Order: sequence, then structure tokens, then C-alpha cells
Amino acid sequence: MASGSNRGGGYYGAAPYRSREGLSTRQGAGSDEIQLRIDPMHADLDDEISGLRKQVRQLKNVASEIESEAKFQNEFINQLQMTLIKAQAGVKNNMRKLNKSIIQSGSSHVLHVVLFALLCLFLVYLWSKFSRR
Repeated sequence: MASGSNRGGGYYGAAPYRSREGLSTRQGAGSDEIQLRIDPMHADLDDEISGLRKQVRQLKNVASEIESEAKFQNEFINQLQMTLIKAQAGVKNNMRKLNKSIIQSGSSHVLHVVLFALLCLFLVYLWSKFSRR
């Protein structure tokens, strides 16, 4: 496959439309395809083909490693999302319990403040009564 940036030459440092000795390329009619013409005069084509097969095998191995890493990271992200959902549910439950306890203790707290204020007023009343005499 040829990309638009490689059209017209520069394939691995080669001259335009020339990949190696004995091999020449030319653009297909109006497409991104490249036509390859093999010069039968050069006998090192078998070595080239075996080298290309080796590179394709290496690329397949890299692609499978990338795929396995992507699957692992997807599973890890899913686990993190589940953990986050559970933590959010726990925080929500605890906030609900805390609000209930504040409301319940808050009403008794107000009662204690009112009783303390009444006691203080009663003590001031008694002190004022006994201090006049």
C-alpha cells in the first residue's frame, strides 16, 4: 500500500519510482495502487521475498502484542470503572446515613440548647431575687 506522502518516490530512501535494482514501480491509473515490474536479471529476489516474509511475520507479532495489550487495558479500565461505581455507591450510602444521624441528633441538640437557655434564665432570675434582699 502506498500513501499519498510516499507517492512519486522516497520508498525507504530509494529514487522516485525505483525501489531497488531490478524492481521499478509506477503509479496505477488514478489510484493509490502501485504496479511492480520485476527485472528477471537479478537473482536476489528470493532473498528479498524471504526478507519481506520475515518482516510481515514480525509485523503480525507486533500487531498481536498490541491487540493483547489493548484487551488487557480495556479489562483494567472496566475493573476501575466498576470499582469507582462501587465507591460512589458507598459514599452515597454513607452520606445518607450521616444526614439521617445529623437530623436525628440535631433535633435533640436544639432541645438541649433550649433547656440550657431556660436553666440560665432561671438562675439569673433566682440570683436577681436573692441579690435584692
